[in-house]
Amino acid sequence: MTASEPAPPAIDTSRPHPARVYDWWLGGKDNYPVDEELARRILAVDGTVLRGARANRRFMQRAVRVAAESGTRQFLDIGTGIPTEPNLHQVAQGVAPESKVVYADNDPIVLRHAEALLRGTAEGATAYVHADVRDRDTLLARAAETLDFTEPVALSLVALTHYLGDDVYGLLRGYVEALAPGSHLILSQVTPDLSPAAVEQAAANFRRSGTPFHPRSLPEFSRFFDGLELLGPGVIPVSGWRPDPEDVALQQEGIVPVYGGVALKV
Repeated sequence: MTASEPAPPAIDTSRPHPARVYDWWLGGKDNYPVDEELARRILAVDGTVLRGARANRRFMQRAVRVAAESGTRQFLDIGTGIPTEPNLHQVAQGVAPESKVVYADNDPIVLRHAEALLRGTAEGATAYVHADVRDRDTLLARAAETLDFTEPVALSLVALTHYLGDDVYGLLRGYVEALAPGSHLILSQVTPDLSPAAVEQAAANFRRSGTPFHPRSLPEFSRFFDGLELLGPGVIPVSGWRPDPEDVALQQEGIVPVYGGVALKV
C-alpha cells in the first residue's frame, strides 16, 4: 500500500467474500467460518469447483509466462485475492527479474498479506493497492505510481468478471482503452456451458449469500475480447489453454467450467 492510500475498511466477517471462499477451495487458511460455510455449500452442489480453482490458477501462471516471454515487463492484476504461490509476480519476475507488478483487490484481508506480495526481485517492483475494480479511475491512478501506462501492460482479471453484472463490458473496455498498444488482456470466468445444472446451483448459493454471480456463455465471454487480437488457441476451458504436461494429466479428472483467453491490443 502506498503512502497516499487511505486505510482499508475493517474486515467484515459477517458475510462471505469471494476471495476468501476461493482461498478455502485452494486449501488456504485465510478465510472465516462464513466463507467456509458457503464454500462447502457450493462444493456440495458443484463437484467441479476444486479442480476449477486449481486449473484457473495454473492458467494464470501460464498466461503470465507467455506475456512475459513476449517481452511484457509490466503487470496489473485486479482481484488478486489471497496470495497462493507461485504468485503472478513470481512467474513474471522468474522470466524477467526487472518486471513491475501491481496487485489490486478490495478485500482488506489481502492487505494483511501485502508484505508477502511485496517481496519481489530487487531489479523489479511489486506493489499492492487497495481498490475496487469498479472504481477504475482511482485504481488506475494508484497503479500508475508503479506502472507506466504509455508502455505495454498485461492486465489480468482472473476469475473476477463473473462477480460483475452487465455493466462489466463498459468497465472493462475503459481499462483496455487505458492500455498502450502491445498490451495483453488475460481473462477467465465461470461458464454455464459445460455443467449447466451444477453451475446454476453454485450461482444460486452465491446470490443467496449476497454475492452477485454471473456465469457467461462462450459468446458472452468472447465479447470481452472485441477489438483485440486473440492469441491461440483462442477462448477455451482454462485447463486446455496452452497446457503443460501436468495440465494435460489433470484434464483426466473431468471438465472445468471456466473459460480463459489471452488477447493482444494492437
